[in-house]
Amino acid sequence: MNGDDNIEAALPPRSSAPQRWDASVAESRFYWYDLLVNDPLVPDFRDPIGRYQRRMQFALDATMEKHLLFFVVSRPRLRFDTKKGASWGFFGLKLTVPLLAGVDNRKESITLELEVPFEATFKKPIVTLHDKYLTLNWGALTECYSAHDLLQKFPNELKYESTVQYVGITRDPQARLAKGRLPAVNRIVEENDGTLDTFLLVKRMDVNVETTVADPMGEASTRSHVEVMEAALIRYFEGEKPAHHGTIESNNRRDHLAQLVDTYQLQSLTVDLGFKEADSFDDLKSANAPLSRRHLVEFTFGPGGAIHPSRLADDARPLISLEE
Repeated sequence: MNGDDNIEAALPPRSSAPQRWDASVAESRFYWYDLLVNDPLVPDFRDPIGRYQRRMQFALDATMEKHLLFFVVSRPRLRFDTKKGASWGFFGLKLTVPLLAGVDNRKESITLELEVPFEATFKKPIVTLHDKYLTLNWGALTECYSAHDLLQKFPNELKYESTVQYVGITRDPQARLAKGRLPAVNRIVEENDGTLDTFLLVKRMDVNVETTVADPMGEASTRSHVEVMEAALIRYFEGEKPAHHGTIESNNRRDHLAQLVDTYQLQSLTVDLGFKEADSFDDLKSANAPLSRRHLVEFTFGPGGAIHPSRLADDARPLISLEE
């Protein structure tokens, strides 16, 4: 349970039959969190970097009104090599962009095969490299990408792992997470600063309920679904004693989970974080969970809010598609 939204409404009557919940990804998006909390905002909305920052801020602000899962994820540091500059190929619109990876600034590059936007008035854009941003000025419009955006938008062989450091729920009327004011997350950002780049991975999950008796009075709310998933995924990624969740918070979550499990006679929860469109950014691991692009896990529950995770085989079921 997070933030000030921690007064649980009265639970519904106990469900009339045991339930099994099956959760799959409905939406998934990464936000490079450092750009909002560590970088100075560009106030001029006419500036392409300012527009980029505003769009990201607006999108993240919108999640603060919803019960969505978020993961604090770290990835190897990535910057543009502004001293070297980008270079064009001999044919077409192939642009090679130099990168500096890791704390040792290892030299890498990525080749982008650009397409001329419909609104463009230039046949070839003017390319400007900043430390973390690339802008493409096509005359009538200017595109802006972060260094990490390129790895998700354009095919490449640069594969870096994403490490989950924290699991939470976005719902927060004060928008402390979006404003960089959530203490636990801030501590992680400070620990990563200069060595790793920090992201928020926000996921909306669909939950299918399996039960032998349909009972509208015993149906769980979206909030309850997400609270159970949060507790389960904290246990899976962060372990039995999560480093970034306080003792009081963890005890309250354990007690609340026990209530929810009893109320809904919850026998198991299966969480599938995989989907067909996933890329190398979705290669998730943690100190407690092995590297996987899928993380298909079944959770069962014991007395007193105990959680028992069990990995399922990646091919145990077909992958869903987010584009369907």
